[in-house]
Amino acid sequence: MTSIKLPHGMEINAPISSDYAKILTPEALELVAKLSRKFEPRRQELLAARVIRAKELDDGALPDFLPETKSIRESNWTIAPIPQALECRRVEITGPVERKMVINALNSGADSYMTDFEDSNTPNWDNQITGQLNMIEAVRKTISLEQNGKTYKLNDKTATLVVRPRGWHLDEKHVIVDGKRVSGGIFDFALFMYHNAKEQLARGAGPYFYLPKMESHLEARLWNDIFIMTQQELGIPQGSIKATVLIETILAAFEMDEILYELREHSSGLNAGRWDYIFSGIKKFKLNKDFCLADRAKVTMTSPFMRAYALLLLKTCHKRNAPAIGGMAALIPIKNDPEKNEIAMAGVRSDKARDATDGYDGGWVAHPGLVELAMTEFTKVLGDKPNQIAKKRDDVVVTAAELLEFKPETPITEAGLRYNINVGIHYLGSWLAGNGCVPIHNLMEDAATAEISRSQVWQWIRSPKGVLEDGRKVTADMVRAMIPEELAKVKTVVGGGSTYDRAAVIFEEMSTSATFAEFLTLPLYEEI
Repeated sequence: MTSIKLPHGMEINAPISSDYAKILTPEALELVAKLSRKFEPRRQELLAARVIRAKELDDGALPDFLPETKSIRESNWTIAPIPQALECRRVEITGPVERKMVINALNSGADSYMTDFEDSNTPNWDNQITGQLNMIEAVRKTISLEQNGKTYKLNDKTATLVVRPRGWHLDEKHVIVDGKRVSGGIFDFALFMYHNAKEQLARGAGPYFYLPKMESHLEARLWNDIFIMTQQELGIPQGSIKATVLIETILAAFEMDEILYELREHSSGLNAGRWDYIFSGIKKFKLNKDFCLADRAKVTMTSPFMRAYALLLLKTCHKRNAPAIGGMAALIPIKNDPEKNEIAMAGVRSDKARDATDGYDGGWVAHPGLVELAMTEFTKVLGDKPNQIAKKRDDVVVTAAELLEFKPETPITEAGLRYNINVGIHYLGSWLAGNGCVPIHNLMEDAATAEISRSQVWQWIRSPKGVLEDGRKVTADMVRAMIPEELAKVKTVVGGGSTYDRAAVIFEEMSTSATFAEFLTLPLYEEI
């Protein structure tokens, strides 16, 4: 292991190889320490505010548009101009910061690639630091890989790189500043910025980000202030950083104008992060006796609350000259079954066609095999235009009540319950083994879909509406009886592995315990 010079007041309690020392330089760590000292108190205040707000919702309050920011919603302003590298984003591919994935995604033919330090990545120390090493080489176009007799390297034309750091709720437990863990998001962001921002600007692009899991415009303001200070520290022009915010919490949907406003000099739009959004709805209204969603597979982008959210996001973005990016089609190509594959591809096709026709500027896919299909649907609508920001959708009017119209409520089936248990165990087992992006039942699952699975089970047990279509009430005992059966099915697919036994225990605890864990990744992170 290599010895490195640490800034005053910083400790790193993880192994540092000579390769890792290339990332963990004194200057890069000094930036982490400065940002942490300046902004950690505010992060903690905002996380505390989340707890207070959650308690209000548990007690029966309903969210609404903020009266104190009405003037922002009603006045005319727009975000700063979008850089050329982000003008055309018809298809964005996403995936973890793993080396082969980075090369394949950049080569996929997509307009941009969201490389992920967050939900599709297990944030163990090795993944986070090797991910940063991969980023240095990806930015400089030198990344390559020799594997199983094959050579992977970048094409001449590659997707625009966009980086997703961790959300505000996640710490980096291996890095301590003044006795406190640093924010995982600040750690990911600062290291990437220090090593790559100037290089990206010199190459005609810039440091571009996706920001996850925010619940308020004040959380966006915190990111904006971090951007301003970082640009000052690195001596790069203000406004160089551009960030797209994932609207993936029900509370953020009521503050979309305000979030764009806070980031207006650094904004590159909003994205309809559908899976986390569904999870957020379940989490925020888990104790509401009137709330209960049907089987996960029945909750789609055409469900009333999802349709309202998608149209409001689109209208809000285009009013402010901001890109509106559609969410993830989690379906992936199905090998060896042409019939099932055609059904899956038809699902992706209709999803992207709806987004494009509505007015979205692009959408997400999880697999290189879907890029061309998605691109075709957007090109049908956009022609040779890079985006359709000019399509303002003034016809759209969405009320608070429509954002909260949580349907469908039925059916809840035994198959749907078992599916949630199965996916939960399979994903958690994979995550604990170091892989946060897993194909399960022909869908690409990440932490967001696992969150839906375990939160639905928790809520069905407690809700008076949590009744199977055959009349049986979902109970903790029913779930406990199904867990070993679904674990056995998972093991036949994955071929065993001790992490899956542990995953089954964790899933049982999280879905049947009296208290609801805010994020499943928080207790899991302490185990890796």
